[in-house]
Amino acid sequence: MNSPRLPQAPAGFRSVAHCAAMPLPFEYQNPTLQFERFMVDARDCAGLPTTNMAWNMVVGVLHAFRKRLTVPQALAFAAVLPPVTRALFIEDWPIDQAPVPFGGPAEWLADVRAVRTEHNFSPADAVVSVATALRRHVDAAAFEQVLAQLPTEASRYWQARPAQ
Repeated sequence: MNSPRLPQAPAGFRSVAHCAAMPLPFEYQNPTLQFERFMVDARDCAGLPTTNMAWNMVVGVLHAFRKRLTVPQALAFAAVLPPVTRALFIEDWPIDQAPVPFGGPAEWLADVRAVRTEHNFSPADAVVSVATALRRHVDAAAFEQVLAQLPTEASRYWQARPAQ
């Protein structure tokens, strides 16, 4: 029986060892693990008993922030998020709607709690809880750089809880 013939390596291909020097980034190798770690942090920061209870809080915080940005601003912000968090940030996005005024913590929390109200357990400190958790899972320099390009209120929105 004849074995199938393997394709020839493309011109300029050096070796498999050469390719191994360029690993797949962790965030793409293990996006589910990375997201689970973020959800556990969000749960713990908010004092919620389960990640299921934290889910609507995280969705609410991400979407409440997104609705205050233009499309280019939101895409710039999404670019610094880990893959699954990025996908959650842009899901169900009505990109034809104009941004709403940034407002303040009371308006942010109302928007967070408006997500799936019958299953939303977001505490009063939901935004700061998610901000604290998220900052543990992003590149700090890239995150600050993108926040500096957004409206000044964006930095206030993503203010983490002070370290204890």
